[in-house]
Amino acid sequence: MPKNTPWHTPSELWRKLKPLARQMRREPTEAENALWQRLRRKQLLGYKFRRQHAIDRFIVDFYSRGAKLIIEVDGPIHKYTKEEDAIRQEFLESLGFRVIRFNNEEMLF
Repeated sequence: MPKNTPWHTPSELWRKLKPLARQMRREPTEAENALWQRLRRKQLLGYKFRRQHAIDRFIVDFYSRGAKLIIEVDGPIHKYTKEEDAIRQEFLESLGFRVIRFNNEEMLF
């Protein structure tokens, strides 16, 4: 486990999540791609971001360890998963991350 990281994705779980994360990076939504173009190469205040990054049992859209920030871009499915999203967000915040959520329309300005 890397220094200063309060969580660890078990290797057995990572083997299952890794192909899904790779597919999600290869096939981003239009909104995720638009945001990634603004976050990549340390364009946001010099912070490095990763996309479709596994944290414990979750894959988050965008993650910056240095900023302790997670950015989620919610598509239409999230209208029906509010309870699950709240549980996920509470867990991620318990690890010390700030979670910011946007919907697709907010990213496609």
